[in-house]
Amino acid sequence: MNLKIRLAIMNFLEFAVWGSYLTSMGTYLVQIGLAQEIGWFYAMQGIVSIFMPAIIGIIADRWIPAQRMLGLCHLIAGLFMFGAAYYATSAGDNVSFSVLFTFYSFSVGFFMPTIALSYSVAYTGLTNVHMDTIKDFPPIRVFGTIGFICTMWLVDLMGFQSNQYQFVASGVVGIILFLYTFTLPSCPINHDVEKPNVVDAFGLRAFTLFKQKKLAIFFIFSMFLGVSLQITNGFANPFITSFKDIPEYAGTFGVNHANILISLSQVSETCCILLIPFCLKRFGIKNVILMAMFAWVLRFGLFSIGNPGSGVWMFVLSMIVYGVAFDFFNISGSLFVDKVTDPKLRSSAQGLFMLMTNGIGATIGTLSAQAIINSYTVDGVTEWQKCWFIFAVYALVVGLAFALIFRPKKEDVKI
Repeated sequence: MNLKIRLAIMNFLEFAVWGSYLTSMGTYLVQIGLAQEIGWFYAMQGIVSIFMPAIIGIIADRWIPAQRMLGLCHLIAGLFMFGAAYYATSAGDNVSFSVLFTFYSFSVGFFMPTIALSYSVAYTGLTNVHMDTIKDFPPIRVFGTIGFICTMWLVDLMGFQSNQYQFVASGVVGIILFLYTFTLPSCPINHDVEKPNVVDAFGLRAFTLFKQKKLAIFFIFSMFLGVSLQITNGFANPFITSFKDIPEYAGTFGVNHANILISLSQVSETCCILLIPFCLKRFGIKNVILMAMFAWVLRFGLFSIGNPGSGVWMFVLSMIVYGVAFDFFNISGSLFVDKVTDPKLRSSAQGLFMLMTNGIGATIGTLSAQAIINSYTVDGVTEWQKCWFIFAVYALVVGLAFALIFRPKKEDVKI
């Protein structure tokens, strides 16, 4: 089989595992009485992302080939997902937060490193046959988004988005990927590499970049923006499905198929990636990042005033701007870091960028959002509009502050 097709299938399965539960788990947690703990489940993804990829990466570099490590991690993550589903089924209406959260935490602890491992396998495979990773990898990666969307739809149409069988779906896809990794090209391990120290292994040397004012400001704002990243993943589905309690909206498509509606966000991501090169050349990195920041204002603001009935177009528009909000920042921010850092520190600097956004920022964001939502929930009824408005105001303040404070040199903002 053609190498590109093999790697495309790998990416499809990799993100299909995640799409099975990432946007629908919040609704399930509401159903079992754990609505006040949603933030912890999503924050755990950020927490494990701080240290697990580094640990698994060291093992893959020195002892176990990356494609084998990829499969092993998916096997373990899938088994813990099955464990979570089995426990939830056995417990019925008496699901314990601590037990379910433990199964889930171990699963995502082994899943999160697989994203980087899948990239490593793809890069190694393409390089070994003398292909251009910059040219040939993006079309392969698109299949990851397609896989994510497919399992979102599958979970929705099978009626799993409000029950524990979404974990079963994730586990099944994970086991399939475990078996599929035996067909992937081999990645060499290096027994002769110098034993990494803690500083290098975790990219801590990149923290010296905080000595540079422009980078210190950028990384701090990366954390502030990272606060917004996981909020809609965790709470959009519970918010939209909550309209089922209002007779006027109970039978609408969005309420009954929230996952399909939310999947428009991932479709938007795919399209917006194609716009990034043009926007960077036309407007520069700072302005593109500002577009992303103000897109978050629209993302949250449209949720605050929309509804799944006559106002469903606001939900659809919120899904469309998500592509700008998410990808414009992540990709443009990564390019800025690559452009202004010393080549010796670029890998560590990229790790620091991810740590500040998807690690620290996203963790703080989900827990803070949970606290706000809990404070506006009385007798199981949440004043969602006020919550989304607060999130929108936060994003607006961050965007305005970034525009005023972040002033890089002209040569740093042009591609």
